Amino acid sequence: MAGRKTQIVVVGGGAGGLELVRRLGARFGRSRHDIILVERNRTHIWKPLLHEVAAGALDANLDEVGYRAHCKRWGYRFFHGSIAGIDREARELVLAPMLDEDGRELVAEHRIRYDWLVLAVGAVTNDFGTPGVRAHCLFLDDREAADRFRNRLLNQCLRVSRRMVTGQGQDERVRIVIVGGGATGVELAAELFSAAAGLRHYGLEVFDEGRLEVTLVEAGPRILPALPERLSAAAQGELEALGVRVLTATRVTAAEAGAIVVEDGQRIAGDLMVWAAGVRGPDVLAGIGGLETTHTNQLVVTETLQTTRDPRIFALGDCAFFRAAGAERPVPPRAQAAHQMADTVFRNLVAVQQNRPLVPFVYRDRGSLVSLSRYSTIGSLMGSLSGRSMAVEGLLARLMYLSLYRMHLLAIHGWWKGWALILIGHVNAVVRPRLKFH
Repeated sequence: MAGRKTQIVVVGGGAGGLELVRRLGARFGRSRHDIILVERNRTHIWKPLLHEVAAGALDANLDEVGYRAHCKRWGYRFFHGSIAGIDREARELVLAPMLDEDGRELVAEHRIRYDWLVLAVGAVTNDFGTPGVRAHCLFLDDREAADRFRNRLLNQCLRVSRRMVTGQGQDERVRIVIVGGGATGVELAAELFSAAAGLRHYGLEVFDEGRLEVTLVEAGPRILPALPERLSAAAQGELEALGVRVLTATRVTAAEAGAIVVEDGQRIAGDLMVWAAGVRGPDVLAGIGGLETTHTNQLVVTETLQTTRDPRIFALGDCAFFRAAGAERPVPPRAQAAHQMADTVFRNLVAVQQNRPLVPFVYRDRGSLVSLSRYSTIGSLMGSLSGRSMAVEGLLARLMYLSLYRMHLLAIHGWWKGWALILIGHVNAVVRPRLKFH
């Protein structure tokens, strides 16, 4: 059809997807291209911050990004909806019906045509089919889940505090079990103690971190396997000094009401149980549109990040499976990988418009940083020249950890607004309460 705009559809407004539509909108505008973002949420929150939202240390209302305002600023369109399928022959994305909070249909199933499609839907927690986990454990996959955990945490703290005041529960504790010794589980465990230490200043005078009983369960031989062994041991020492009970080489076999069951039959009691032991692609991706997927529902992509069975469909971030030639492992599901993939997809989408060769994706591991709330920050950085990792701890590591979020803000907002939001964040840290209670 003469005069029809080239339509580029991006599904998923996470770190990679949101950065990509910003750059596409800024590059192409709306004159000859139509850039569309499809996302099931109305606002964006950086996923590595969800443990702070869950503990009440971060007010997501101050840090979230509204897609409708963002799209107006950067020249793309936003569709609120969830992917249901792909009609590759017609080049159409199928969106599931939209329902209101009462379950009534708002918008029927509909389709959006595409010339180029990018899938950036992220990942969800992988329970590995462990019995009872879906029914009895909480996950930190999105803002809604983090808010749910925070509300239950505060309710349980209040319950224990009131029993202490009335003399009914002097020995009671808030028992929390976290399954998974990766960055999410470790950071959440530390953040919980930081939050509990502040509760006495916000109306729960008799409650403090001594009333927390946190158990961190890891199936592997050590926590934080992405870090060097020395840093992993240091992090475990910091957690144990706070009061966290760390169980390594302990496999969970089931979850039941009020307890996690491990392989030796022991039951670890918990008022709140969090599963943070792995990730997989969303169920909707399993064989979607006849595309090649892994057993964990990730889309297999080529070195240009195009799906193996359709060059008009790209994938990036946690939902993409890419293993470089000669590499032992695929690219890990990290925010830095999503950022680097978004850059490659952007350059390749520009290249195909100009009939230029596409560029291959090259993952550059910048290292890993883990924040133990206000207590400590540790990690390893990869030297770009030597190719070796360098251990970092203390203030230097903390500053680098904080810079990651600042880089994210610059990537999705541009330099001027990004730096303005960074400045506002410093002001909010002074004038706003340290904990969020609603």
